[in-house]
This record gives sequence, C-alpha cells and structure tokens, in this order.
Amino acid sequence: MAAIAIEAHDVEHRFAPGRGLQRVSFRHDGAGCVAVLGTNGAGKSTLLRMVAGLLRPTAGTLEVHVDGAAVPMPERRRVVGFASPELAFYDEFTVGENLLFVAGARGMADPPAAVREALGRVGLLEREADRVAALSSGMKQRLRLAFAVLHRPALLLLDEPGSHLDDVGRAVTEAIVAEHRREGLVLLATNEPRERELADSRIELRGGLGHPA
Repeated sequence: MAAIAIEAHDVEHRFAPGRGLQRVSFRHDGAGCVAVLGTNGAGKSTLLRMVAGLLRPTAGTLEVHVDGAAVPMPERRRVVGFASPELAFYDEFTVGENLLFVAGARGMADPPAAVREALGRVGLLEREADRVAALSSGMKQRLRLAFAVLHRPALLLLDEPGSHLDDVGRAVTEAIVAEHRREGLVLLATNEPRERELADSRIELRGGLGHPA
C-alpha cells in the first residue's frame, strides 16, 4: 500500500458565524490509526469531510500526501475510503447492485470480485442479493463500511463507525481497522471509549462551536 501522510496548518471551517470547526493543526506520517476526538459540535465529521476532499477549509491548509506527492482535492477519491452515517444507498437495489455501481464508477478491474471481497470482510456476503430496504440499521452500517473498503484505499475515514452496531458488527469494524492500520492510515472520528482504544494517537478538537457538523 502507498505511503501516506496528512498535514493540517491552522485549518478551520465556518458554516455560519459561530458554527463549524475551530482551528486545528496536526501531522501524521505513515500507517496506523488516529482517533479524532471532541464533543458533539466540535467538528469531527467536518474535519473528515475536508480530508476526503468533500469540503474546502475556510482558512488554513490541509494536505494529503501519497508517496511524497500532494493529492489535489478532486483526486482524493482514488486514495480515500469514507464511511459516514450520512452515506445513503438505493433502497430498491440489492446490496450487491449498490456496490457494483460504485465499483463500476471507480473503473475497477473486476467489480464482482471486489464486491464479494468487501461483503465478505463485513460479514454480508450472504445478503448480497437482498434489497437494501430489507436490511437492519446495523447491517446498513456494515454496508457503509464495505463501501469504504471496496477499492482498498490507502486512507480509511470512519465517522462514528459503531453507530447501530451490535457486538458482532463492532468486532467486524475492529478487525478491519486492525488489518488496515498495518499498511494504511485510519482516521476514526468517535466518542466511544472502545473505539478510542483502537488508535495509536489522537487529534483533540476543543471548544466546539455548537454545530453538529
């Protein structure tokens, strides 16, 4: 897997006066797992969205480097896998059809094989032919994780990954983090003590501005 680094200098984002992410600076080089911590409204999700290239900072700089070269925001989808509670699927499609659509859009060499591998990793292979509408909230959360790891990204962004998960689902998430952190980088936005223990280091977001971004 490619060598990856993230560097932020006084990065912040404002949705409105008094709402958003306060300035934060950090740098992380190499593989591992970094927990992004903070109270509700501190901007954990906002920070992950900026790392993913989905949101531009209002001030400061935030760069993602792969093999020593900066990756522009529009191109970060190549190296980033993002699992977020806001990620929605087509309910009328099956589990497999949703991921095949994504794999095809990414131009992957063998979409069916990639889909089966991702579903196997999250324990949903036997649900491949089920419509998404038939899944429980916990299974949909696992499907979001499959979406994130589908293309085996160098950088895995997990936003509150334990939401709606039972013990089996949490064990699946922990296994994926443990596997990915050996060669890639995981950013894990969480307030859960069990998930914090997965991290090698932490980014503390302080003084939330009152917007659950």
